[in-house]
Amino acid sequence: MFERIVYQSTASQEFGSLALFRLLTEAQLRNAHLQITGHLLFLNGQFTQCLEGPPRNVELIWQSLQRDTRHHSIELLVRHATEERRFPAWSMAFSTYNSYYVHGMQGFFPLDGDAQSPVVHLCTSDVDSSGNAPNVGIHHA
Repeated sequence: MFERIVYQSTASQEFGSLALFRLLTEAQLRNAHLQITGHLLFLNGQFTQCLEGPPRNVELIWQSLQRDTRHHSIELLVRHATEERRFPAWSMAFSTYNSYYVHGMQGFFPLDGDAQSPVVHLCTSDVDSSGNAPNVGIHHA
């Protein structure tokens, strides 16, 4: 049994490609150690992240994220148990505009001209406990 969370937050600072690469690399290493998989979307200064893994480890990451000063206005959109991972091959897949790509960035899925990625729907298809589709995904400024 796994747990999945999806949250949104706002970046506390401007993130260039190098800062995003560092953030992603750090997350991939930590998540691999904790058996966490997921996806991070960065668009217009907003993060939307889906994390999945052993419930205890997801909670450790969630607590850490709430203390992380690189973002604020953290809103938990989805949290539930799940039988399967949606990102089994990625300790942290990543989607943003192609201009942010850094050579060697693992798990990068660029957004197309309509700000869509082939993997974003894996997080946005979650439904909350009331049966309503949460407000997850692309937000245009």
